[in-house]
Amino acid sequence: MKYTRLTKEQFEALHQEFINFLATQSITADEWKTIKEKQPEAAEQELDVFSDLVWEGALTAASYLENISAQQMFLFKVEETSMSLILVKVKNEEYDITTAEGYKWLQENFASDEVEFFTSSKDFSEDKNGDIFALIQQGAVITKGQLYTFFNKLFSAEI
Repeated sequence: MKYTRLTKEQFEALHQEFINFLATQSITADEWKTIKEKQPEAAEQELDVFSDLVWEGALTAASYLENISAQQMFLFKVEETSMSLILVKVKNEEYDITTAEGYKWLQENFASDEVEFFTSSKDFSEDKNGDIFALIQQGAVITKGQLYTFFNKLFSAEI
C-alpha cells in the first residue's frame, strides 16, 4: 500500500465507486461477501488497492493545499514540477488565526508589522504525489486555493 487506507466514513461516502471498482474486477456483491467471510486477507488487499486508487486520483487533481495553525498559514500551489509556498506568520501569540476572531484580526491587520510573509518554491522529487501526500500527513488539506490566490495577488501588486 502506497498511501493510507480510507476511513470507514470515506468508504461509505465512496460506496458506489467501490462497487464500480469491484465490478471492474468482475466481483459481484455476493462474491464480495464471500471474500470478506472466507478470505479476509484478500478483502483487505482489495480495500488497500481501492484506497490507493482514490488517493492517487485526489493527489493528481490537487492544485492547492493549506496547513493552518494558530500563528501560521502554509499555503501551497501545486505546479507541474514544483510547489510554491506562501507562509503567513503572525508574530503576536495573542492571536489564533484558526478562530473566527483571530482570522478577522488577520484580515484587518495583514499589512501590519505583526504579520510576516515568506515565499518559496521547491521542486518535486520523482514521486510528486508522494510529496503532496507527505504534506497531507503533516496536516495539510486540499483546497480550491482562495487564500493562496488572495495573498499571491497582494505580492504581485507590490512588485
